[in-house]
Amino acid sequence: MKAVIYKKFGSPDVLQLAEVEKPKPAENEILLKVHATSANAYDWRHLRADPFLIHFMGAGLFKPKHPILGADMAGTVEAVGTNVKSFKPGDRVFGEGGYGGFAEYACAGANRFVMIPEGISFEEAAAAPMAALTSLQGLRDKGKIKAGDKVLVNGASGGVGSFAVQIAKSFDAEVTGVCSTSKVDFVRSLGADHVLDYRSEDITRSGKKYDLILDIAAYRPSADYKRILQPGGMYVMIGGSIGRIFSMMFKSIIGNRNMTVMIAEVKQADLEDIAGMLGSGKIRSVIDKQFPLEKTAEALRYLEQGKVCGKVVVRVGS
Repeated sequence: MKAVIYKKFGSPDVLQLAEVEKPKPAENEILLKVHATSANAYDWRHLRADPFLIHFMGAGLFKPKHPILGADMAGTVEAVGTNVKSFKPGDRVFGEGGYGGFAEYACAGANRFVMIPEGISFEEAAAAPMAALTSLQGLRDKGKIKAGDKVLVNGASGGVGSFAVQIAKSFDAEVTGVCSTSKVDFVRSLGADHVLDYRSEDITRSGKKYDLILDIAAYRPSADYKRILQPGGMYVMIGGSIGRIFSMMFKSIIGNRNMTVMIAEVKQADLEDIAGMLGSGKIRSVIDKQFPLEKTAEALRYLEQGKVCGKVVVRVGS
């Protein structure tokens, strides 16, 4: 089968299209014929081993432990392991497999996938798992969002942000999106009630107060956001440098209960919730650009530029 692999850490230039052996599913896995996958910061961070701690978080010390990237996947089930009863060959599924999506076939745990709703394409499904899971868990589980909350999404135009705005609106919150000048109209099209251009307005000195702040961009110290948190409000950091993430983790440990950092966890029940929202039209995958498998390196370069509105999808096969 064809796959995009890398044998050493570096820029997207180290990626190459190669013929590799088709994987076989373990007893709790499915073998997926991949139709589409999406590019995430998760992928290029592993490719570049940036931050350095990625080496100790499963990427490998001296060479890649998982030479095929691509966490998000959508496709048809080709075969199932002996213990898998929830899927059968031919099922249309999507999920977050962790690694292996930049290939014609991939194996991953069956509990990391759910059925694709009727009317949703493979590309739309592949754009959702990691970004939508992160948004849902950040808003609902960490942020305890509820109807009527005033929610600020900082970094509202990217993959996670585009889902966060829509998911927050599905909870009947009043949503303010923060983005750059060129993306204001895009964020407004997602359903944001208010859109702020960070280039022309200091959001932490606007005088407005928020019940929940979801910080995806994380380009300034978290302490700055205390000024605009309502009493009892919650600040949830998702993005940012490794230094800021560890700083936020330390603050949480020593008792700062209204500021926390969040790392998404793959939960099948949450994927079912996302599938339900996609199927009902409460949320939609916004795809900025699509690339064929052989141009995966170009897709990652485009994502790294920071100009993307929504998601970047990689199509596999025809």
